[in-house]
Amino acid sequence: MPSTLNDTRLWARTLTGKRARNAVRVWQSFRRARRTGEPVMDGLPINLSIEPTTACNLRCPECPSGLRSFSRPTGNLQDGLFHKVLDELGDHLWALTFYFQGEPYIHPRFTELVRHAHDRGLYTITSTNAHFLDEARAEATVRSGLSRLIISIDGTTQETYAQYRREGDLSKVISGAERIVKWKRLLKSATPHVVFQFLVVRPNEHQVPEVKQLARRIGVDDLWLKTAQVYDPRDDHPLIPVQDKYARYRRGADGIWRVKNTLDDSCWRMWRGSVITWDGRVVPCCFDKDAHHVMGDLQRNSFTEIWQGERYRDFRRTLLRSRASIDMCRNCSEGSPVWA
Repeated sequence: MPSTLNDTRLWARTLTGKRARNAVRVWQSFRRARRTGEPVMDGLPINLSIEPTTACNLRCPECPSGLRSFSRPTGNLQDGLFHKVLDELGDHLWALTFYFQGEPYIHPRFTELVRHAHDRGLYTITSTNAHFLDEARAEATVRSGLSRLIISIDGTTQETYAQYRREGDLSKVISGAERIVKWKRLLKSATPHVVFQFLVVRPNEHQVPEVKQLARRIGVDDLWLKTAQVYDPRDDHPLIPVQDKYARYRRGADGIWRVKNTLDDSCWRMWRGSVITWDGRVVPCCFDKDAHHVMGDLQRNSFTEIWQGERYRDFRRTLLRSRASIDMCRNCSEGSPVWA
């Protein structure tokens, strides 16, 4: 650990000529837009996130699912919408992430959705709190062909873990991870690439060395340390780490807390990918958790019509001219320092 070579091979296996040509067109569109200030878009998304469900079993304090605070409708992804998206975009997409808000394994046919995307040759990803990885689901996950499994593990003791993952049980997370590793071995499978994701917050920042040891003991493939998004950064916020290297925010000379990212008027994410909610709304970014910036509705239009449409062009144009004027961008980590 980390074992990134195998993950790189998994990415490479899913690349086709059509996907490569599409990726080149998207990259060229992005470069041209940065140069001219006009939001040209010649390709389709390279990667896409789709939301299996908004439901979650936990009550995390900085998450709309955990807080049950959505103003948008909640529910589960239906098969018809999923297949419509795959039929339109599957040959051009390189990766499909089965996650936006909610806990994906609550969807009753989650691993079947993954299997269908895998059979279309896509690199597939999901992120889970791992509370539902019993023997049957762990085996089904490995058999589904899921390429990458991100497991949130935000503490090495129950007391610390539960300070953020409220109503969570750390022993279920560890057992679920162990089952995935076991089924990979039993089935002699290279997938999924298992990642422990440790959201570094003030209550757990002292446990970073311990989670590294835990990851090695269980045998996961990688460990990611992630900065925490908070909605009201301030001096006394209980989640902002004391160690600056683990914090997404920094207090300026004027006393105001701001994201460390410089918020350049550019964002590759707006060209390479998009997000689809469980009910077919297209939003530009995973930071738009409550779908305030809806670009279109797949119940009325094709994805290509929305992706190339005037509303999306206007949004990209605003980003190129004044990214800081977009509310969700002001809390974005895109472009922030990368650390391990």
